Amino acid sequence: MSRTPSIFIDGESGTTGLQIRARLANHKGIEIRSIPEEKRKDPETKRALMEEVDAVVLCLPDAGAKEVASIAREMGAKAPRLLDASTAHRVDPEWVYGFPELTKGHAERIAAARRVSNPGCYPTGAIALLRPLTESGILPADFPIAVNAVSGYTGGGKSMIAEFDAGTVGPFFLYGLGLEHKHVPELQLYSGLSRRPIFVPSVGEFAQGMLVSIPLHLDALPGKPAPGDLEAALTAHYTGSEWVKVLPGEGGARLTPEDLNGSNALELRVYGSAAHRQAVLVARLDNLGKGASGAAVQNLGLMLGVEVDAALPVAA
Repeated sequence: MSRTPSIFIDGESGTTGLQIRARLANHKGIEIRSIPEEKRKDPETKRALMEEVDAVVLCLPDAGAKEVASIAREMGAKAPRLLDASTAHRVDPEWVYGFPELTKGHAERIAAARRVSNPGCYPTGAIALLRPLTESGILPADFPIAVNAVSGYTGGGKSMIAEFDAGTVGPFFLYGLGLEHKHVPELQLYSGLSRRPIFVPSVGEFAQGMLVSIPLHLDALPGKPAPGDLEAALTAHYTGSEWVKVLPGEGGARLTPEDLNGSNALELRVYGSAAHRQAVLVARLDNLGKGASGAAVQNLGLMLGVEVDAALPVAA
């Protein structure tokens, strides 16, 4: 009988860590190991557990993630595989970016990697929309891109959740208006863009869910593509994908952000006007699902060689 692989979630009491545990709650193919609460900050206790498990998921601030990565380097051959949910290593060339659908063969790269960086929630939607268009040549790498997005407040972690629970913030706000949001480097790199995109994030008064939208003037693109050409490129890229689906963009529809909550699904749509030569690309996902914990469970399945359901289990 083969041994059940084990993991340690470092930072398991945070939003992402709790959701990973919940998504693995009924999974018999992965064992979750923990450190007693009073010893969670003891480096020797942590190192000892790291020597025993197959993988460590880093649900930590960037500084903490870098510290654990340093411990793993010191451990050499005894080090477990690392899956980092922070932003610390997302553009580090020594880490494999954890978006399996990024391009052909990328899931296999994740499966073979010792160090994987879990994507950010906003970049997941934007990269999913843009990468097929830059790869196909429809969208030039230096094309000026603006990305707009709205997330549920759980994306801001415990502090933002507390603000909304206390009613000390309004129902909606823009932020990142200094144009230095920490997600921009990975968004640019993995979308295949040579020009820095403008990214305008926002938060709404709902717990989970996300919409990412990218407007395009089609006549400004080489070849002057039709909206159907954009949809065809997305469809070709994600054909056969379990979690990413390209759906028709119906111009009269309303699109709400919460419909995929609890899942690991990512929906992509192209809304377009042939008459006005305009299009809007839209991604919908759960910011705690495919945007965080669902993606982490999907990546763990690849890294450990086990089949997983990355969605939250349905309550009986």
